[in-house]
Amino acid sequence: MIIGVDVGTTVTKAAVFDRDGRAAAEADEPTTLHRTGGARVEQDLDEVLATVSSVVRKVAATQSEPVTAVALTGQGDGLWLRDADGRPTRRAVSWLDGRAGPLVRQWYDDGTMARVHGLTGQGMFPGAHGPLLAALDREEPETLGRSAVAGYCVDAIVQQLTGEITVDASDASLPFLDVGTRTYNSDALAQCGVSHRRGLLTEPAEPHRLFALDGRGAGLLELPEGTPVTGGPFDLPACLLGSGLSEVGDGLLTVGTTLACQVVADRVSVEPDGEPAGMWLCTDRPDRFSRAMPAMVGTAGLDWLLDLLGLGIDDVEPLLEASPPGARGVSALPFLAESGERAPFVDPWARGQLTGVNLGTERADVVRAVCESIAYAARHCLEAAGLSGNLAVCGGGSRSRAWMQVFADVLGRPVILPSDDAIGVRGATAAAWRALGEAPDEARWLAQGERIPPRPETSARYAEGYARYRAHLDSARSLWASDAPA
Repeated sequence: MIIGVDVGTTVTKAAVFDRDGRAAAEADEPTTLHRTGGARVEQDLDEVLATVSSVVRKVAATQSEPVTAVALTGQGDGLWLRDADGRPTRRAVSWLDGRAGPLVRQWYDDGTMARVHGLTGQGMFPGAHGPLLAALDREEPETLGRSAVAGYCVDAIVQQLTGEITVDASDASLPFLDVGTRTYNSDALAQCGVSHRRGLLTEPAEPHRLFALDGRGAGLLELPEGTPVTGGPFDLPACLLGSGLSEVGDGLLTVGTTLACQVVADRVSVEPDGEPAGMWLCTDRPDRFSRAMPAMVGTAGLDWLLDLLGLGIDDVEPLLEASPPGARGVSALPFLAESGERAPFVDPWARGQLTGVNLGTERADVVRAVCESIAYAARHCLEAAGLSGNLAVCGGGSRSRAWMQVFADVLGRPVILPSDDAIGVRGATAAAWRALGEAPDEARWLAQGERIPPRPETSARYAEGYARYRAHLDSARSLWASDAPA
């Protein structure tokens, strides 16, 4: 029995999956985001560790068989600083944090972003490892001085449970890693001005590395000491694995707090002169990579709108039915994150817009316009990532059948709903099975999913809407540049 754990941004989940990819037991616990002003978003490692302990114990208590392994995945990016014993030297900086926004804008203007992208193929945004490390080097050099590890969420939990200092290659991919060789690029570090902090970066673990619970970890999880533990891949490539996608050109769209778009690739192709956005991620297979375009738009924007209008999530379905495709002329740009946008373009000052509103506009039109704009953003990301095959969809937003129909119509292709919601946990479990030499048949997982086909007439209308969206976005980017703080 393998227990998979996904340490998310707001929720920690655990589940036990059978070999057919079906969850036999699940548990979850909320986690806390500490917003301290100035677009600063942080998390407490001890609080997060407590949620891991809780969900693992809950799931294990439902099973009669002994636990074979614990498989960890979780949020990526951010900056989780620890000492050599794994204790945090400050609160973890979340990937949602915007304190490095001015620095990213500076790097965009002076060409640093483009040069790093040309070296590693990695785009950066304010909540990414590189900008945060550089920002804290300026703001809190003493904190970095007493730190031994500048890591990520998953490896912070691994160290707490096993005592091992490690990092999965998927996490380490951003932004200093040469993904093809799994080695750090010293020139990328120099471009970001953090070469003197190279000692804080842990060498990536070999694929399928197994760790073991030490005495402390065994006590926290109430499992036997020595129980095997795997530490990755982090949630983006874990979801790709858990969806059952493995063929080159297949894609996964995660409609969650943010919009994570990924496409399977068998080689890394860096475009030095391209838009310095997106990511190349290692997976648990050396011959497969994730070309990721994780946008900052997503259900967080829809939740904000519903709260503003005094509506709830249960109102989305009837509102989408009440407004026709095109939202009676209302259109939106969905860029509401405080830290701006990171894919398929990078702009710390990206902001949302609503146009085409008049006295006859209804709440249903505004909700549909925002839902359509998020689908347009998904199409933009997936086109940039090279989607050509199957497309699976997951995340909280995928529970809305009406919204999934919007995505299928905007994308002009079927979307496949996986047979289980917790595919990040399932992906972590699959990686653990592979590490134990018992790889599951992930192709069956994809075949079990439900397909939602596009409607041809609506897709044709949305093709025109997408062209207008792109034109609107191009004009807005020039306004953001002129309105950005000096």
